Amino acid sequence: MTRTGNTQGGPVTLSKDGLPGWLDPVVRAVETVEPLQLSRFLPPADGKGRQSAVLVLFGEGERGPELLLMERASSLRSHAGQPSFPGGALDPADGDPMGDGPLRAALREAEEETGLDPSGVQLFGVLPKLYIPVSGFVVTPVLGWWREPTPVGVVDPNETAAVFTVPVADLTDPANRATAVHPRGHRGPAFLVESALVWGFTAGIIDRLLHFSGWERPWDREKQVPLDWRA
Repeated sequence: MTRTGNTQGGPVTLSKDGLPGWLDPVVRAVETVEPLQLSRFLPPADGKGRQSAVLVLFGEGERGPELLLMERASSLRSHAGQPSFPGGALDPADGDPMGDGPLRAALREAEEETGLDPSGVQLFGVLPKLYIPVSGFVVTPVLGWWREPTPVGVVDPNETAAVFTVPVADLTDPANRATAVHPRGHRGPAFLVESALVWGFTAGIIDRLLHFSGWERPWDREKQVPLDWRA
């Protein structure tokens, strides 16, 4: 079992011991997926980009498996108002960006943004680093199992507007799936859940995890949701 109570300088490791059986397909997907199977936007070869991490946290709720998401405050300069995974840029105290720095950063940011207790989270996998061109972030998605759930909510309204969980059953429901279309022509997966539209980087990660875990159900890819210019 992984204990991660001290996210600043303490040991943070990955462990697959004791995970629930329904996570097995996710574990296999994380172990086998290639970077270009996740996104065509990969980190610049010259090493540029701001190192960051997000926590893709699976829990088990009243309706089965679920994911923890948050809505970013509308006043933020980057990705304002968007539902997202908890996460953010690495701090120097997080450690080596090529080592366990992203693990520590994902837990630290999740604690700062949602108030969760990192000691109840078991990290079990890391996806390849991806790139968000519009913001210049190099993002490491860190996957965790919420072994011991704790209360979560908005910690700082200046950063977070809402914190919520979404059942995986809602994410796989074809009625909740669509293609988001940006005015500039960009297209990508979207999910209409919890009165929120999940799109962009976060929706892309969810879409690929559902696909490579074998959880994806056929859905109408011609169903479109327009985004406005502020998106």
